[in-house]
Amino acid sequence: MPRELFGTDGIRGVAGEYPLNRDVAFALGAALGGWAKENSPHPEVLIGMDTRESGPWLAEMVAGGLASLGVAARFAGLITTPGVAYLTRRDDFVAGVMISASHNPYQDNGLKVFDHSGYKLPDDTEDLLEQKIFATLRASRSPSSVQLGVDGGLDRQYTDYLASTLPGGLEGLNLVIDAANGAASHLAHDLFSRLGAKVETTGCEPNGRNINLDCGALHVEGLRQRVLSAGADAGVAFDGDADRAMFVASSGKVVDGDHVLLVAGRALLDEGRLTGPNGEPVVVATVMSNLGLEVALRRHGVRLLRTPVGDKYVLEEMLRSNAAIGGEQSGHVIFRDFATTGDGMLTALRLLEIVKRSGRPLDELTGELKIFPQRLVNVRVKSKRPLAELAAVTKQIRAAEAVFGDSGRILVRFSGTEPLARVMVEGPEEAAVSEHAARIAGAIRAELG
Repeated sequence: MPRELFGTDGIRGVAGEYPLNRDVAFALGAALGGWAKENSPHPEVLIGMDTRESGPWLAEMVAGGLASLGVAARFAGLITTPGVAYLTRRDDFVAGVMISASHNPYQDNGLKVFDHSGYKLPDDTEDLLEQKIFATLRASRSPSSVQLGVDGGLDRQYTDYLASTLPGGLEGLNLVIDAANGAASHLAHDLFSRLGAKVETTGCEPNGRNINLDCGALHVEGLRQRVLSAGADAGVAFDGDADRAMFVASSGKVVDGDHVLLVAGRALLDEGRLTGPNGEPVVVATVMSNLGLEVALRRHGVRLLRTPVGDKYVLEEMLRSNAAIGGEQSGHVIFRDFATTGDGMLTALRLLEIVKRSGRPLDELTGELKIFPQRLVNVRVKSKRPLAELAAVTKQIRAAEAVFGDSGRILVRFSGTEPLARVMVEGPEEAAVSEHAARIAGAIRAELG
């Protein structure tokens, strides 16, 4: 049965509008409170948020719903999504709620829920909560809020943990850090400077409305200029809730999640920590990771396992295959030995640790990854018939596969949310890639457009 509230990453929408209004936030708190009492004799729930102006009232409405069921809330205030996941697992919290819409503009917000394991709630638990939320809404209970005081020690516990994972420190590195005016704005400088790095910051002046605005992981142009002008060793850009990181090398080269998976995967392989099923070393990525990553890993005897787009699917495959590392091209990387979710600051520590230990700059470390030309085409369709039934489309896909063989990749799928067919073609030569993407898209347009 399709769900109305929970998507792939909690409940998300425009703050103040359904499904992210005061009534739903209160009802989520009440639903979570009932679930918490069923799972703990003395339940306590952690709440954290990023810098959006809607965060405080959403937190207070969730806390009000919890209080209506007699469940206490502790408020971490401004903290990252992986920070909430870590603290929920580390301390005696039955659940954690992060209020954030990640890389979205400030008008949006979201409610992400973790259980005590530090993992996002499984689908069946979200289904149960959704039923409880609608029951509360149907009962027309008057929602009430609870004023929250920030427990100032929680964010320090989280950054203390991150620092403890890098006892060798970062002495001698010059960094520029862009926190996207988001959740890492008050954490990043403290963490990286106390580890010995010389740190210059940008995107660390949140005002409630400038989160992700022309800065952070989605907009690295400004960071690139700062790195070049400062002569820094590297630049690091987080998104609004700092669960992902993108990098800029000293030359200005942009280093994304695929580069991180290759560099960190090679390091884990050298340490004997990349073993997957049957002793075979594996790295997990999504269907959107560039073919160049797969080719580069293959040279080291490492198999790339691909999943649908979404960190949820990456994590599921990592647990299934016992993989140590997995992630997305967008910079959302999971180091399973250290965390239960993607963590931008942790990713930066792991990558910079390799830079410092190897004595090699990011440019050199990432040089092995040759990006294959990629062409993406969206075709608007009237209906979504199975591709196997479309003879002309199948013919063009097979023709492209025959041309590229193992040196290319063709992915054709329907959008789950829009009337679109998405065509992605990768290969060694841009002209051939564009030609075959256009042919496949044309065949789809003729059949379904």
